[in-house]
Amino acid sequence: MAPLIPRMHLFEIDDQPWFPPWLRSKVQAALTIAWTTHIPFLQAQSPAQTVANLLSDTLGHAVFDHVFIDFCAGGGGPTPSIERHLNATLPPSSQQNEKDGVQFVLTDLHPHVPDWKKAAAESSHLSYVADPVDAASAPADLVGQYKDKGKKVFRLFNLAFHHFDDPLARAILKNTVETSDGFGIFELQDRTLPGMLPPILFGIGIMLLAPYYALCVWHEPWTLVFTYLIPILPFVLVADGIVSALRTRTPEEVAHLLRTCGAEGGPAEIEKWELKSGKKTFMWPIGRVNWIIATRKR
Repeated sequence: MAPLIPRMHLFEIDDQPWFPPWLRSKVQAALTIAWTTHIPFLQAQSPAQTVANLLSDTLGHAVFDHVFIDFCAGGGGPTPSIERHLNATLPPSSQQNEKDGVQFVLTDLHPHVPDWKKAAAESSHLSYVADPVDAASAPADLVGQYKDKGKKVFRLFNLAFHHFDDPLARAILKNTVETSDGFGIFELQDRTLPGMLPPILFGIGIMLLAPYYALCVWHEPWTLVFTYLIPILPFVLVADGIVSALRTRTPEEVAHLLRTCGAEGGPAEIEKWELKSGKKTFMWPIGRVNWIIATRKR
């Protein structure tokens, strides 16, 4: 059933060129915390682990046939955590048969190389592309190097697909259909009133946890100034979170964009794709991963 709230492609403060980069980095760091944190007794698992389980459960043993490329990795986001959880939870017997495990790649139109380099140093299953990568026009050599190794390319959009307006979303889906074998869209919000509560609660959580992260993790006390004295960070996280909810598409809306993306081969090519979707709770009652996984039919 379609949401009562229509999709609105309003602007997010964090996306604006005038928003200070040093504040943007903290907004992105906070979003990574939201993806990767697991609070015992409150959460069954972190959202990142939820995505890892969804990929493993949906693809089954075919997960080994794919390389997962995050086309909107930002500062790294949840992908390094997804990679760790996915490879850690696969049966040891399966890993022995696949010497390299499951590979993940970080890319973005605006690469965050220092952050990616640090993340990649912690796992042999994680790499990155230092040059800008446009999700609507994936470099042939990026996709080709994995296809030449017999791998299928699976694109990841973690808390990202809602950023694209309809023309850009269609262009990205067109390029995906023409060059890749699957894609996953994972969001932590949706276009419902309950779906807008997580950003509000997240803003409150950030204000409670800011001293720990500012002083003990980041070692940047100035972050507290923009959390409490001038509360820009919690305001942006809540405001952009609500706008993200208003931007988020339903599976039916994504399916419509897929059918009308203009991919080479037309409707016959689109019919070769299977789209699955659902909602997976990681924190009752409102913490949910809204997911869409599409794969080329075997």
